[in-house]
Amino acid sequence: MSQSLTERNKPQGTELWEPFGELELLNERMRRMLEQTIGGADGGTWAPLVDIEEQDDAYVLEVEAPGVKREDVNVEQIGNELVISGEIKEQERKGIVRRKARRVGQFAYRVMLPERVDHEQIHAQLKDGVLTIRVPKSQRAQRRRVEVTS
Repeated sequence: MSQSLTERNKPQGTELWEPFGELELLNERMRRMLEQTIGGADGGTWAPLVDIEEQDDAYVLEVEAPGVKREDVNVEQIGNELVISGEIKEQERKGIVRRKARRVGQFAYRVMLPERVDHEQIHAQLKDGVLTIRVPKSQRAQRRRVEVTS
């Protein structure tokens, strides 16, 4: 099985193996390959690049959204699913377009949230082309250090 450079350079034995996370990565890679080959399956809808980081008290999603205006993006929570959707609108051009590589049109990204998150405190901010969504963990799910006594 081929690994990317970043996967090969990860320190071994420092993280727990997460088979479902690997399946999700494989699914995402296959979906992107299909999109690049035959286009989006939803009539042009595509998924933006997203990083998901787990912190001690929250999950933080960073969504690449260059050129998206705040009013053109929508973040919804449906049960335990977070749905990010929106549109990057085509710019009006005055000259002849010699090359066009940037994506435009409708985009959507869906991710299942763990059960122990504080749904009422989810916060989203769009700044410098990055949509940052902070999903706090509930108090029961937060990591805390337990003092060991003798």
